[in-house]
Amino acid sequence: MKLLVPAHEIRREIKVLNSRFIATLAPAESVEAARTFITRIQKEFPDASHHVPAFIIGHGASQVSHCSDAGEPSGSAGRPALAVLQGCGLGDVVIVVSRYYGGTNLGIGGLVRAYGDAVRSVVSEVSQAYKLLAHTVKLIYAYPFVERIRLLVQVHEGQILDEEFGADVNMTAQFPVENLDAFENDVAELTSGMVHVDVSETGEIHLPIIDPD
Repeated sequence: MKLLVPAHEIRREIKVLNSRFIATLAPAESVEAARTFITRIQKEFPDASHHVPAFIIGHGASQVSHCSDAGEPSGSAGRPALAVLQGCGLGDVVIVVSRYYGGTNLGIGGLVRAYGDAVRSVVSEVSQAYKLLAHTVKLIYAYPFVERIRLLVQVHEGQILDEEFGADVNMTAQFPVENLDAFENDVAELTSGMVHVDVSETGEIHLPIIDPD
């Protein structure tokens, strides 16, 4: 199963009636990582009026979410920020909106819009990646199979991590767990069962989503 996560940290700023809202978003794979990020942003902007945090760790039924108004009127900051974050479909994500008060009270409605817009300004621009469980595999084969096995890796959404060329070709590749069986079957058919695919490691990876343009 592919899950959407942010590919990198990103920061954007908006201004509303002279108040500055600086939104910083980053990947976070645990509550501890999210809280560490929040502390870092608070230290980076120590003179900000407020630091409004929100995070979502995990996906689906196992999701953990949190937000805080951080001294703003109740319901005017944390919940709007979290609502936008939840609506973008990302998991393992944390955001902090640092506000510098500009001298004009925005009212609760104005704050709701401002914090929501600040979060939208970053989630609309952040690059996304797929988080998935993947097998790292090794296989050894003769040179006549090079191009066809490379093609099979591509067909089954794998990534070639390394190729060593000696008496035979030694390939290391990664595949989404659910795609490996089909790759193994195709390799066996191509090589008449002479080439075996050995799993060396299994773990979570992030695959960037490539814009076709």
